[in-house]
Amino acid sequence: MPAHRRSAATRARILVRRVHLWLGLSLGLLFAVLGLTGSALVFYTGIDAALHPVVEAGPGDLPHGLASPAWDRALATGRARWHHPGDKWTLEVTGEGGPIPARYYPASGHGHHTDRMMIWFSPDGTRIIRAERWGGYLMSWLYQLHMALLAGDLGGQVVGWSGVAMLVLLVSGIVAWWPRGSWRKALAFKRDAVPIRRLGDLHKLSGLWSMVLLFVLVASGVLLALPAVTQALLQPAAIPAPKSSASGGKRVSIVQAFAAAHRALPDGRIVFVDMPYADDAPVRVRLQVPGDPHRRFPGSYVFIDQFSGRMLAVHDVRRVGTGTAVASWVRTLHDGTVGGMATRILAVLIGFVPTILLMTGILRWLRRRKAARMV
Repeated sequence: MPAHRRSAATRARILVRRVHLWLGLSLGLLFAVLGLTGSALVFYTGIDAALHPVVEAGPGDLPHGLASPAWDRALATGRARWHHPGDKWTLEVTGEGGPIPARYYPASGHGHHTDRMMIWFSPDGTRIIRAERWGGYLMSWLYQLHMALLAGDLGGQVVGWSGVAMLVLLVSGIVAWWPRGSWRKALAFKRDAVPIRRLGDLHKLSGLWSMVLLFVLVASGVLLALPAVTQALLQPAAIPAPKSSASGGKRVSIVQAFAAAHRALPDGRIVFVDMPYADDAPVRVRLQVPGDPHRRFPGSYVFIDQFSGRMLAVHDVRRVGTGTAVASWVRTLHDGTVGGMATRILAVLIGFVPTILLMTGILRWLRRRKAARMV
């Protein structure tokens, strides 16, 4: 290689290393916090149930059928305690029996970062056995820290755009490492080397062996935190927003809504039902259809008039375009559920890697600075 080209390549490599260093020093702590909280959240419902055994299913608790009166009893029990115009109740169909989980959204808003109450009803729906504000107990606090740094929509934007910088950090690490000679030496861990070299090898190998999975986790996190970016890149179909007839008559029951949703998508598995109190809002039933990868947060919906019970709209992820189908994989890639228990455990382990990279990177940088001062 001519000398001027070699010099240019060397200068570029030095620049990339500096970018990697300063991105690591400025974003490393945030990266580590997001990684550790993400590891905890992979099994957050199980951890929360272990911390609060009252919400666990008992040995004799059977899954509630879709025609069970417990659903509407639970809604009536909840509305007897919290009831305001414009509010919304969401009940979850876990399929596991035991207490009935629900969420109460006040009329102030129904967005991802808005206030809500997390409610658990007794299996027969007649009692509230646990009620806590979202963010007011450990696992929900960790969730808010991971998603938005406890700062609502603004925090979500910070997490999302910081994630973009973290992708640059990962790519710059690969470029800075890329071997110019023997790949075998570049991939080796030199046990007998001086401490600073061993730190470098540990930092290098931790990043290399986890790079693909880290990139997937960070990129999918960016798409979750920045829905506008997801919309621009994937262009998923908009979810319908129909209105109920607002007749002011008797409202349909949850059991009736389940039956209507099952008629609309007979091969779908019902996961959530939204029961609004605003007169023009529809009942919304969320379902997992075959091919939808996420079991707990699938992307298909059936909208039902809350007075007449008439079906207003159907959003089936299988029939609304490629962008929607691709977007449906984002959450399952991010939380590790894509491959079942094995990938969830792997996601937990990968969540510790940013902390390892931060610690080894800082120690190596400090040792280099100390060595430079002694020259």
